[in-house]
Amino acid sequence: MMKLGTWGAVARILNIMTPTKATWNGHNASGWRKDIFAANGFDERMQYGGEDRELGERLFNRGIKSKQIRYSAICLHLDHARSYVKPQMLIKNKAIREHTRVKNVLRTPYGIEKLA
Repeated sequence: MMKLGTWGAVARILNIMTPTKATWNGHNASGWRKDIFAANGFDERMQYGGEDRELGERLFNRGIKSKQIRYSAICLHLDHARSYVKPQMLIKNKAIREHTRVKNVLRTPYGIEKLA
């Protein structure tokens, strides 16, 4: 039997010591509703690959910090082929992400609209 996670003080210490950076990754991420709506959600121009990271960059531009919970919220992923990812999709996504970083974009005009 394999141990998948740790709890309490051990998890907190390992989360601090992990060599990875705290980033927004859609496979195991959450945020406050008001913050997601303020950033206008995912940029709908983006295709598979990086739309979660781009949203995270807009949240970061708003001053919202990520928390590292690598050892507190374990996520398992079944690896699979991504034959639907085309080089032009990745180039387009990378350009949108770069624009978000360089221009300090806070909100996309291509996202969700707040429902009153």
